[in-house]
Amino acid sequence: MCCVALPFAASADFAVDKPAGRPCTNLRDDNRCRIHPRLRDAGFTGCTVYDCFGAGQKVSRTTFAGRDWRDDPTTARQMFDVFPIMRQLHELLWYLTEALTLPAARTLHPDLRTAHDHTRRLTLGTPTQVAAVDVAAHRADVNTLLLQTSELARAAAAPGRRRNHRGADLIGANLAGTDLRGANLRGTYLIAADLTRADLRGADLIGADLRDTRLPGADLTGAIFLTQAQVNAARGDTTTKLPPTLTRPAHWVTASSRTTAS
Repeated sequence: MCCVALPFAASADFAVDKPAGRPCTNLRDDNRCRIHPRLRDAGFTGCTVYDCFGAGQKVSRTTFAGRDWRDDPTTARQMFDVFPIMRQLHELLWYLTEALTLPAARTLHPDLRTAHDHTRRLTLGTPTQVAAVDVAAHRADVNTLLLQTSELARAAAAPGRRRNHRGADLIGANLAGTDLRGANLRGTYLIAADLTRADLRGADLIGADLRDTRLPGADLTGAIFLTQAQVNAARGDTTTKLPPTLTRPAHWVTASSRTTAS
């Protein structure tokens, strides 16, 4: 679904242009990518740092009961309209699920659970029902809870040490070794910033742009609302400490090879 519904433009992230609704030229008839093992080398880095949070599978298998977009242009258009809404709902489910695991936010757990269950019900609607969801309004309601969760979690992680860099432009900034425990980095632009050996324990990284952010030796254990896509976009090594729910990307170098290269 992601390889058909979404558009992309030739850039550092994608080797070619592709309009929305047109299959990627690398998509095979069996719905597999013919260059998946070498996406980065082929100029499709953008594919390796994107995550639909399972929305594509939900639309294909549940919302449209296994129907194939190839079989009917009308069905295809409906699927492509529903997909971006479903993707946002699934992203909210991801954050709400994490919020429910945070002991510091236990006073909010009843409200978080209610929001999670409501969001899940929205994903189970018919194509018409999903398409009619006011996802912006729902996102705003959920975000209020996530902000409250963030305040509690960050206060527990770093009492009295919290920094607010929400939405800040820190592109290319030298933050090596910086103590950012419990920092608010929501929506912060950290593209190509140097966070080598930075302490990010308990920091809120929801929506932070980590493309090419240097993370060797950085400690992200306990960082909240950090996604695999963000990690995949960054540049770390074997000394980078990640939350246990996330996987070290295969393209990250080892500490020894980084030292040799430098």
